[in-house]
Amino acid sequence: MSPRPRLLYVTDLAYPARGRRYGDEDVWLTARLRGSFDLALCHPLDAAALMDGFDALVVRNSGPVIRYQEEYEAFRERARALGARVYNPLHGRGDMAGKQYLLDLTAAGHPVIPTVDRAEDLPLLPEAAAYAVKPKAGADSIGLRFLPYEKLSGLTYGEILVQPRVDFRYEVSFYFVDDLFQYALYAPDPERRWVLEPYEPTADDLAFARRFIDWNTLDHGIQRVDACRAPGGELLLVELEDLNPYLSLDRVPEETRDRFAAAFTDSLHRFLEA
Repeated sequence: MSPRPRLLYVTDLAYPARGRRYGDEDVWLTARLRGSFDLALCHPLDAAALMDGFDALVVRNSGPVIRYQEEYEAFRERARALGARVYNPLHGRGDMAGKQYLLDLTAAGHPVIPTVDRAEDLPLLPEAAAYAVKPKAGADSIGLRFLPYEKLSGLTYGEILVQPRVDFRYEVSFYFVDDLFQYALYAPDPERRWVLEPYEPTADDLAFARRFIDWNTLDHGIQRVDACRAPGGELLLVELEDLNPYLSLDRVPEETRDRFAAAFTDSLHRFLEA
């Protein structure tokens, strides 16, 4: 009888995420994965030292890496040096690599909130009552601020992004395992981002979300496409989360949770066999 695959599951169970319970989600997920894998849990700061001896590392709710950027880069470097399998794979083009993708997608004409990172490009942004300024390496609203247009030219550029503040109707998130859509959730109240309800996407909604999954070219992994419904009715990309997307599994029916866990397990087996 061949040994079961060994997984090192990377999570910060105690991270105080606003409106989310990282620990509860990962305790539930690891309980399901134990049916197919031998696994151990570790804090993200311990992952580089512990990765030897496992068939794969699964990075889940590990918190914003901006809080431990140096250690995260050391983890990536060590994983590459050892040829370690990391899930999600480290070549993701979304938030895993910072916010450059928002600039790339804007330049390519994709339906994304217009984004610039140079003072000379500010005239390219549409007129708005205020503008969001955020760090390129930011996450979880860390460093986010809103400024009027006349204040933008005096900023120091290089490590920041600027976007118009969109008066959106609601935010909606689409959750994928590999390239397979799993479920969608939305926040009816724009002021309560993590008070989510099930959302039934239209064919156009799914086509919107899938174009970013296809663009990212990750064969394996969990991804969350965050979008907002603009005043004109169109969807605009807010974020392509491919590093450690929180899944809000407590907000979906039990049947959906079970289906997601099965898809996650199958994806990990395919990843290990690839």
